[in-house]
Order: sequence, then structure tokens, then C-alpha cells
Amino acid sequence: MKNTISTTLMKAFKNVQGSTARSNDRNRPYDGQPHTDDGIRGKTLVEGLTMRDIRDCFIKGFLQASGDEELYNLVENDDWLTDDIYRVNLNNLDPIAVAQSMACEIEKMMGIYPNVPKLTAVNPGNADVFETYGGD
Repeated sequence: MKNTISTTLMKAFKNVQGSTARSNDRNRPYDGQPHTDDGIRGKTLVEGLTMRDIRDCFIKGFLQASGDEELYNLVENDDWLTDDIYRVNLNNLDPIAVAQSMACEIEKMMGIYPNVPKLTAVNPGNADVFETYGGD
């Protein structure tokens, strides 16, 4: 039978990503997990930033996702330089983490970080169980 457990799992993982797993059409729905760029967090319009600001956010995200603690700390201490990007070992880089970190840096520059849906306790007796409320 062609529908193996791994095929089923791959389909399930793609469903978690929402429409982005199947399309990069700009008009696709924001139906991913609410706290991700594929969910309602991704609906936020970027305002008040220059192209250089966006570039800086990309570089900071790149450094944060490099897997290199020294480069990560340069960003956290606001002591990074553009040329630090050339120190990144691309074999250790997580490309999705670059995008996620860049988005957080954009939110910080816009003064809206963290731009995530409100979390509400599903079971108040168990502090580890939450659900998100998107408000849309």
C-alpha cells in the first residue's frame, strides 16, 4: 500500500503549516498557527520602516539563526555589524529561523513585539495547557 505512515505524517506536518505548505500565492489565506507568519501574526502590515531597516532586520535574523552563540549575543547586545553576516557557517543555518527572527526584529523596530495572539488557559489547574485567541 502506497499510503505509508511516513506519507501520512508528512501530510499532517504540511497541514500544520497551513496553505504555505502548498502555495506561495500572495493571496493565500493566513491559516497557519496563529503565532507564526503563516497565521494571523502574518497579517500585520509593516509600517514606518525603511528598506535599510528591513535589511538590518534580515541580517540580525540571520545572525540569530546561525547557531553561533557569539553572533547571537552580538545581536542581543546591539553590538553587531553588517559584515558579521560573513562569519556565519551556512551549514549550521536554519533558514526558517532566519525568517522568524527577522519578523521578530521587524516587530521590535515597529514597537509591536511580541505581536502574538493572547494566550488563555484551557485548564486553569494546568498552567502548561494554553490555546490562542486570534480575535478575528
